[in-house]
Amino acid sequence: MNFEQIKTIEDQFQVETYAKMGISVERGSGPWVWTSEGDRYLDLYGGHAVCATGHSHPHVVKAIQEQAEKVLFYSNLVYSGIRAQAAEKLVSVAPDSLTKAFFCNSGTEANENAMRMARMATGREKVITFTGGFHGRTADSISATFLGKYRELGKPNVPGHVSAVFGDIESVKAVADEQTAAIMLEPIQSMAGVAEADPGFFRELRNLCYELGIVLIFDEVQTGIGRTGNWFFGASKLADNVQPDIITLAKSLGSGVPVGACLVNDCVAEGIKLNDLGTTFGGGMLAMAAVVATLEAIESDDMIKNASNVEHHLRDSLSGVAGVVAIRGKGCLLGIEFDGPCSPVHKKLLAENIITGTSSNPNVLRLLPPMCVSVDEINMMVEVLSN
Repeated sequence: MNFEQIKTIEDQFQVETYAKMGISVERGSGPWVWTSEGDRYLDLYGGHAVCATGHSHPHVVKAIQEQAEKVLFYSNLVYSGIRAQAAEKLVSVAPDSLTKAFFCNSGTEANENAMRMARMATGREKVITFTGGFHGRTADSISATFLGKYRELGKPNVPGHVSAVFGDIESVKAVADEQTAAIMLEPIQSMAGVAEADPGFFRELRNLCYELGIVLIFDEVQTGIGRTGNWFFGASKLADNVQPDIITLAKSLGSGVPVGACLVNDCVAEGIKLNDLGTTFGGGMLAMAAVVATLEAIESDDMIKNASNVEHHLRDSLSGVAGVVAIRGKGCLLGIEFDGPCSPVHKKLLAENIITGTSSNPNVLRLLPPMCVSVDEINMMVEVLSN
């Protein structure tokens, strides 16, 4: 089918959700995708931070193919060799204190379960999240989302959610008490325009959580699996080496195969009894094969180091470029802040066959590229922005 046929059928039979770009992606390789019309685009958005290893990484594709020939799925009611490998491999790259994994299907499901685990561990109900944070669209997660109008879309909201100001410890102290089960945050608020906080803020949060017996959750659905130049934001220098009690993951974890996870410490795990948590498709064999292969590909191709190199090169290359006010973020989660709305820049880049993203901050263009993107490929975008 050509693009117009594809567009007509999708518009007729699919519920309208997003405002779509005027292209149909049909195949991809590395940081490149090809459309139904045969045009090649440099993908610096990565399917919204999903395609961390690049499109159709050969190692990931091979692992999925081999697993599909064995068994596509069986539930958590049986043991599985590939699930065992995935859990062991994921825990091996996690912060030292996080010793167990719970697999699910998506980021919002990971966050729902993380909050549930915190309530089980503490016997409390209240959850503190932050202005600018986004945690998903299911009931508890959207109630924890204080970005834009999402919480309004989720009404009636789950009770017990309150907000604080990201980066402001005094605003957290004003709402934290002995009834608080968890503090949950995105360590870099991607959709809010790649907003960041000082490392000391995470240390102050950790100390407050210790003082009041609160579970600290890092929502690393976007920052996790190497994207910031570290396996995880948690326990890295970016967080002043703070180790959260739970890390939630999805997006990059399966290189495009839907999968989510919670990494938890022993204290949280001990509060979970048989049948307290469950998921039909979570931990399915195909997804687990993708997880193992994704982590292996990131290691073997040295993508975490490359993510840092890309960030530093972009910062240097855009220094002094007219209209660029600041570069936000870390690694391959970056925001380019302009002195005015970035929408014209987004359109200009798309016209030059370069895919980028926008954010809730109208002046911030988001980059969430595959971690295999090269400096030469980044230069293609720099050249457009410099002219």
